[in-house]
Amino acid sequence: MTTAAEMLDDAFGTLPDLIRANARATPDKLAIADGTSQVTYEQLDRAMDRIAAALQRDGTVQGQAVASVAYPCVAQALIFLGAVRAGSVAAPIQPSATPAQIAGMIADSGAGLVFLDAANAAELAGQDIAARVVMLEDLGAWLSDDAPAPVAIAPEDGFNIIYSSGTTGIPKGIVQSHAMRWQHLSRNAAARFDTAVTLLSTPLYSNTTLVSFLPTLAWGGTVVLMAKFDAHRYLELAEQYRATHTMLVPVQYQRIMALPDFDRFDLSAFRFKTCTSAPFKPELKADILKRWPGLLVEYYGMTEGGGSTALNASEFPDKLHTVGRPLPNHDIRLIDDYGNEVAPGGTGEIVGRSAAMMNGYHGREQATADATWHSPAGERFIRHGDVGRFDDDGFLILMDRKKDMIISGGFNIYPSDIEAVLATHPAVADCTVVGVPSEQWGETPVGFYVPRDGADAATVLAETNAKLGKTQRLSALHVADDLPRSAIGKVLKRELRDRLAAGEFA
Repeated sequence: MTTAAEMLDDAFGTLPDLIRANARATPDKLAIADGTSQVTYEQLDRAMDRIAAALQRDGTVQGQAVASVAYPCVAQALIFLGAVRAGSVAAPIQPSATPAQIAGMIADSGAGLVFLDAANAAELAGQDIAARVVMLEDLGAWLSDDAPAPVAIAPEDGFNIIYSSGTTGIPKGIVQSHAMRWQHLSRNAAARFDTAVTLLSTPLYSNTTLVSFLPTLAWGGTVVLMAKFDAHRYLELAEQYRATHTMLVPVQYQRIMALPDFDRFDLSAFRFKTCTSAPFKPELKADILKRWPGLLVEYYGMTEGGGSTALNASEFPDKLHTVGRPLPNHDIRLIDDYGNEVAPGGTGEIVGRSAAMMNGYHGREQATADATWHSPAGERFIRHGDVGRFDDDGFLILMDRKKDMIISGGFNIYPSDIEAVLATHPAVADCTVVGVPSEQWGETPVGFYVPRDGADAATVLAETNAKLGKTQRLSALHVADDLPRSAIGKVLKRELRDRLAAGEFA
């Protein structure tokens, strides 16, 4: 009998085949749990068959999307994996979007079926949903007892669609192929996912979650899902399940490490902690290294694929201000505004190329073309939209999102540089900087901060500007109760600009 580990050495395979191999080798091992329900590998394999057969019975064809709108749970995970076994394309959709956007994403995906939990069904009441609705609470009655018709899956076939966040209108659907996912599954031997208990508290519609969720199941480990993140509950589950692996975004690490009773929890089972999706402060990395057992690795990359970097913070504690070096066989370059590569040591827009790259944006050829850069040799790279530079040791230092860069009086200003100074003020608990229109300068930087104790905004503004260069100085600083963030911790700067324009901070 071929094991999953042996299959992962092949040039190409599929996740459904790996899960079936795990079900045969370790049928009674816990595969997925959510604190309320759980499935073993044998139960997971059988449920995937029943879902695939039911999808085929109801007319879902190979290559068609299967949508779900739910908070992370075993049932949503089963729909995702069953759709992939049927040769369909899993399309988990973000509940945090507006009802109109959710309905638009379901329609955009082309799904004939959408699976909802009760909470999201209530939120979508009154929306015209262009798909048949199946409630996750009624999943048992919907399943088929027949065996699914076998499907042949090619590397270029769609595996899942991930809809981008933080945009107006209907977000773009990023189509990831089986070949792209195979790269994620097969590259993780050193992470020891075969014996992992992976605790995840980010949603299944995010690539941040899937890059840990999918390898854990491919290698035969156990996944524990949290419906919603709560720092204290996270630590309770980590202790209860003896978690060994996790993927968290920076704001989640920040909230966990700030708990007064953090040090009383037994986290000694942890071996591998990862982080991605948003800027990760060096001082926070250092605190985690000091107080939380196991390796800490920061990944930088795009849901669209391209090039990725990794920083083993445990191995390179002097490089915590970087996001590490490119992964093996990942080609990352920097280009200027004219598409030319910058000189060594220069700053430029990041473009990347690897075997893990999206097929494109679903139904949006021009957007796909706009996200692409071709090298002089004709190689396809994906534009990351970030600005950065390499240090002398080849470690990548991120500056900012290119779209967030402020051009004031002809000077390029990076909000992250200002944020780094503002964050050091003792009265600042959290902060961000955005560019807003200015008649005098074209654009000007404006700051927002969540106060701790101490100085008022006028004092914080004056003391921060005293430490900044003349072109960097904030024209205004506003107090906010909290900074709006996406489900994976990214500050929604567009929302702050809109609220400022509407006079909310006047």
